[in-house]
Amino acid sequence: MPDDRTGSVSFSDLARAAYCPRQLYYTRREDREPPPEHETARELAGQYDALAVASDAALATYDLAVEPPEFRSNLRVSLDRHPGVADPSETAAFVRGKDAHGRVGKVHTGPLAASVVTPGSPPEAGVWAPQSVRAVAAAKALAWRENQPVERAYVEYARHGVVRKVPLTTRRKAAYRRALRAAQSLDGPPPRLHDDAKCGACEYSDRCGTKTRTLGSLLSLGDD
Repeated sequence: MPDDRTGSVSFSDLARAAYCPRQLYYTRREDREPPPEHETARELAGQYDALAVASDAALATYDLAVEPPEFRSNLRVSLDRHPGVADPSETAAFVRGKDAHGRVGKVHTGPLAASVVTPGSPPEAGVWAPQSVRAVAAAKALAWRENQPVERAYVEYARHGVVRKVPLTTRRKAAYRRALRAAQSLDGPPPRLHDDAKCGACEYSDRCGTKTRTLGSLLSLGDD
């Protein structure tokens, strides 16, 4: 929820606003603890070097989202492309910027960058829009703290061993500003999205009252 003194918005609120402002409205009315997968992701993200050479048996003791051989292969590719994510200068750092605040999974130097660690699954390429907004928010807050530009961030899909770089492009910054405006101006339930993909995956779909269609109905595959 926005900070009463500063109007600052949490990174998680920004991500939800990017996904669906109505979802953010419902979330703000609850006091929810992060699911255990978040702690698992943070644990994995702190052990990349060891996990990249761990045996299948050792990896099987973790709550991975993919089989050990795939996880190890993914992680080795990620570390080849982004070796710095295994050696951050800070972890779990609380950062407050001009407009947003929250916990940054990792802070990197040379060059300065922020990592968002998530238990979720990566898309085929790039990162999901809410995670892009969260990564931009983290990078901007870090830039505010350090009083220097931050031009990149990372999203670490830790349970998959996948790390994706997020350049702070003009398009990504614009999406961040839209999410920020939506989160700061929220004072009642926004209009429903009526987006089958988003609404079907939302934990508030029953309460929201949005009716989603099945894949069969979308393809006109009825019983007739």
